[in-house]
Amino acid sequence: MKRIEQMSLWERLYFPEVFRGLILTGSRFWRNLTIHVLQKFGLAKQSSASVTVQYPEEKWTYPDTYRGRHRLTLKLDDTVQCTACYLCATACPAECIYIEAGEYADKSVEKFPIRYEIDTLRCIYCGYCVEACPCDAIRMDSGTHPGNLGFNRQAFVETKEVLMQRSKDLAEKGKAGLYETYVKPYRHV
Repeated sequence: MKRIEQMSLWERLYFPEVFRGLILTGSRFWRNLTIHVLQKFGLAKQSSASVTVQYPEEKWTYPDTYRGRHRLTLKLDDTVQCTACYLCATACPAECIYIEAGEYADKSVEKFPIRYEIDTLRCIYCGYCVEACPCDAIRMDSGTHPGNLGFNRQAFVETKEVLMQRSKDLAEKGKAGLYETYVKPYRHV
């Protein structure tokens, strides 16, 4: 109630603020429209107007710090780097990481994940799992955004094999090739 008392009568009417918002939106619209029309006729080449990205045909390149889809890093022998320490699952505020540990027969490493799943419907892409991992086994640097993986709940659960394959694809094709692999098949015509 105190905040309303601090507002003037002019501000409490709200119409001036709504009008200011309409002026701002309208001025940007007409400015961009004018620049685009002038550029079509070969004028105003030095001016730049705002553009809309026609996704998915066009896309912005993601910065290196973008937290995209998860991937599990691999050792030189193509086994998973994860030691099933459960720190990523513990740090996850959405509780979307499920790990089932198993032991190696040769005891070179204490344990490894038999089952490693991320429920992307629950994931909030905060990156806490990446920060918590002591052996750099999970990353979110794939450069692809989360997308429609299917039409039932199970399709959105990424298994250990899917996460490992994403690392192999990234090493083989790079970020641009990974985008082509994981985004283009889901386009609707």
